[in-house]
Amino acid sequence: MSKRKSYIVGGSIILFFVLLALTLRINRIYQRDLPSLEELHNIEPSLITRIYSVDEKVLQEFYSERRTLTPLNRMPRHLIEALIATEDNRFYQHWGVDLLGIGRAFITNIFKGGFVQGGSTITQQLARTLFLTREKTITRKIKEGLTAIKIERTYSKDEILELYLNQSYFGKGAYGIQSAALTYFGKAVDTLTISDCAVLIGILKAPNRYSPLVSPELAWGRRNVVLENLAGWGTITKKEADSLQKLELAINPSTGQGGEAPYFTEMVRQYLEEKYGEGALYSGGLSVYTTLNLELQKTAETALNTQLDILQKQMENTHSLRDQNYTVAVVDTVGGKPKNKREYKKIHGALVAVDNQTGDILALIGGRDFAQTKFNRAVQALRQPGSAFKPFVYAAAIDEGFKPTDIFYDTPIVLTDGTGNEWKPNNYDREFRGPVTLRVGLQDSRNLVAIKLLQKIGPQKAVDYAYKMGIRTNLYAVPSIAIGTSEVTLLQMTQAFSVFPNQGIKVEPRSILKITDRYGNILEENKTVKRQEVLSRQTAYIMTNMLQSVLDKGTGFAVRALGFSRPAGGKTGTTDETTDNWFIGFVPQITAGVWIGYDDKTSIGPNQTGGGTCAPVWTNFMKKATEKLAPENFAIPPGIVFRNVCLESGDLAGPNCPNPAFEVFTEKTEPKTSCHLHPGSTTFLAP
Repeated sequence: MSKRKSYIVGGSIILFFVLLALTLRINRIYQRDLPSLEELHNIEPSLITRIYSVDEKVLQEFYSERRTLTPLNRMPRHLIEALIATEDNRFYQHWGVDLLGIGRAFITNIFKGGFVQGGSTITQQLARTLFLTREKTITRKIKEGLTAIKIERTYSKDEILELYLNQSYFGKGAYGIQSAALTYFGKAVDTLTISDCAVLIGILKAPNRYSPLVSPELAWGRRNVVLENLAGWGTITKKEADSLQKLELAINPSTGQGGEAPYFTEMVRQYLEEKYGEGALYSGGLSVYTTLNLELQKTAETALNTQLDILQKQMENTHSLRDQNYTVAVVDTVGGKPKNKREYKKIHGALVAVDNQTGDILALIGGRDFAQTKFNRAVQALRQPGSAFKPFVYAAAIDEGFKPTDIFYDTPIVLTDGTGNEWKPNNYDREFRGPVTLRVGLQDSRNLVAIKLLQKIGPQKAVDYAYKMGIRTNLYAVPSIAIGTSEVTLLQMTQAFSVFPNQGIKVEPRSILKITDRYGNILEENKTVKRQEVLSRQTAYIMTNMLQSVLDKGTGFAVRALGFSRPAGGKTGTTDETTDNWFIGFVPQITAGVWIGYDDKTSIGPNQTGGGTCAPVWTNFMKKATEKLAPENFAIPPGIVFRNVCLESGDLAGPNCPNPAFEVFTEKTEPKTSCHLHPGSTTFLAP
């Protein structure tokens, strides 16, 4: 061997060991700052948590980075080829760091007199995105290279590509290729065209600069560069590239998913954050399957908002902007100077619908403008229910042996609170009817009948029944509880009313059916319906029957007048000064409650009752909600009998009774004797 060759070989060996020692030294220095093997093996990109309706439509998304994982085999071949041809055309030849690419970039930058070409491989870019900052320092570049080598030793090339395309940021809040495809083209990644793929890969260089939504001309030019790279790489021909470069950008921005039922999804969000934590909620990629029926939700929103708009216009036509009871002061800036003015208050409403058998919340509205206020009036608002509370009093009385035919006197009464203060309750119409049956007292919502009935059973008894049927707010065992002076929530009232058509069974409300993690593992599944018998079947049926009279002949007659003919029951509620209007009603399958009022408890207006404002909302909703349900009658349980009675005496009717009617009883409370007021030879019994 010549001396020259010996020097070259010796020098090469020395250089090799020097470089090896230097590499080992660098690796030792930076090892503590590099990701561990465990971190490399457990890369979990931040994912979107999605809330789904019962038919698995997206209601809402929660995320810190809007990303949906997509496997590589669902990505178009041209997308992968465009990425490699543009970002790292020696991807399959290098081991994480491309020394040839770095050298080429170094020479190019020297000749160009500046930094015009980078030498980072796809793997290095992934390392930077996952584990490092974007600072431009030698230290970061060394760490990036070492991390890329570790990634290459941990993952296959295809796995690296999949990670990269799912992790990369494409601008406009889109993380990952699937979100980018939806954001810019409104379609799934597996339906992207070659031109679409080129646009998205082009964005990667500088997402804000090359966004087609921000700078379509720059995006068009960048797209064409990517197409040239594809042609240069041999994926497409030069002719195909030329043809594609003439096409306009087929941008079709997605309107996004979610944004439905905001008060309901906010309730779910609060639950998720409390139970699973903020990290799982915004980055964990949870899938939350709820009970909400999106079709019924939209029907409910239309029904409620239509009525609120009518009431708002009525209020604005009745009151001027000078009326401080119905307006609020706002500050408006005119010509840069603040100027005080007034605008009308907004009347709000809420609606809840539940499945009687399961307790599933089918629809929930907490107000008319979630963007303005997130206060959920269906769940959080404590409001007086007025006469809508009376069914709890009547249910307790029926359980105690009272009958729908029992006579009570709708006459004035004076009550004291034990401290000398007097209370003289009145009826809504300020009139008194004298003797009426309990059925008529409930049907026509006679306050004095309810108060006198409460005196018979005791206020605490009515409170106890309200509690066991589902009310959880503080109730006060005082005489005025008969007409609903303690505050309740709409959700609790609706659930409690569902006990009547559900044959005395209370079912806990349910909003979530199942929660899974990003891998599909079940975290929570609510298969079991929590059921508890709180009324006898006989009492529940008698109450249901009496509440049907409210719709057929009483304060809820608007339901029938508006064309709802199915078997149904319900109760109106109107508070003093008409600050709160209610209607809660049911069919055999569904119970729904509606509340309308002002947040600050301003009067809705004279003569505005639950039957006039809320019952129409309930009717319009329930018409749609029952379209696909087979008509059903309320089931008559054993132990229930019907008898033809005289409404004046409550005894079995004879031929001389002027006001006979078939009435419902239990076998223990049915009348046994003939009418003593109108004697006759025959008594008529129901078959």
